[in-house]
Amino acid sequence: MRTARLSDVAKLDYGFAFDSKRFNKEGRGLPLVRIRDVVPGRSDTYYSGEYTDRYLVEDGDFLIGMDGQFNLACWQGGKALLNQRVCRIGALDDSLDRAYLARFMPAALKAIEDSTPFVTVKHLSAGVLGGVRVPLPPLPEQRRIAAILDHADALRTKRRQVLAHLDALTQSIFHEMFGDTPPDATVGDIAEIQGGLQVSAKRSSLPVEVPYLRVANAHRGRVDLSEVKTLRATEAEVVRTRLVPGDLLFVEGHANPMEVGRVAMWSDEIPKCVHQNHLIRGRVNQSRVLPVFAATWLNTYAGAAHFRRAGNTTSGLNTISASVVRSAPIPLPSLGLQHQFVARAQHVAARRTSVRRALAANDELFASLQSRAFRGEL
Repeated sequence: MRTARLSDVAKLDYGFAFDSKRFNKEGRGLPLVRIRDVVPGRSDTYYSGEYTDRYLVEDGDFLIGMDGQFNLACWQGGKALLNQRVCRIGALDDSLDRAYLARFMPAALKAIEDSTPFVTVKHLSAGVLGGVRVPLPPLPEQRRIAAILDHADALRTKRRQVLAHLDALTQSIFHEMFGDTPPDATVGDIAEIQGGLQVSAKRSSLPVEVPYLRVANAHRGRVDLSEVKTLRATEAEVVRTRLVPGDLLFVEGHANPMEVGRVAMWSDEIPKCVHQNHLIRGRVNQSRVLPVFAATWLNTYAGAAHFRRAGNTTSGLNTISASVVRSAPIPLPSLGLQHQFVARAQHVAARRTSVRRALAANDELFASLQSRAFRGEL
């Protein structure tokens, strides 16, 4: 199959280093598209100085972030200005279909990202981006490939929408049952709090190898076990930090202040699993509070407010301590009411698990179709 360099079949426009002294949040001037705005497709930062039309962005423009994660997204935030380290894909050669290119580029960018060395943040150069080889089957074939991938992606989007609805449903049930219940205890009153193990090269000589959970595994209301690492520890450390069903895992630090303190609940999916020091464990007294109830409360906007207020920022990382976890307020309705909530929540969780499995299958299908399409095998 014929290929061409991206820079030979597409006009690549790179942003300008606008003067940060003219940035504002009050809506003066035009929105400024920075790297963090590429995926959301909108910006709340404005620029009030002079500019040239070559840096104007319009709805429908494809943008690429060139630091951190190399994402491609379609801008939908209205007329805006293109800041430095953001690239716009402009006019295309007659041999290239726009929808086809939009389907090809994410996988190409991910391959570059995965192979790019870095110390702190990965950087995508204009030379590497322009040098991406784009497969160029005939235009009718490009349009057929884009239509197939669009259809497969639409199925994934519908599954994600169902998941979002189910996540909201659990919170809705909680607010229906306990929305007016004031906190009358703290996490320290009803749970034993325990720090985790520090991961370091010094552990290589220790006798026991065990799986451990880290921040990437502990999401709000769920555990992600797609990648679980191991470390070496002593028997005493394993006894101290081994997880048991119902343990709550609090995220100790995160760049996003809205995510610090988020809580996942462990259900013993992996035997003899421990946790890293960036997760703080809470083992609740189940004669007073049920783990599902506690985790749900602590993940509500009201329940998480304590962590948003208490988080300390160090070098861009928001952190909490074990004492902050202990002081988090929590309501204690009757166990009977808690059991009623858990039964309803578990029904929703079973449905959520089923949808997640279907979504995983959709993701595998999409990846397979994408791989075959750009090898000329679809």
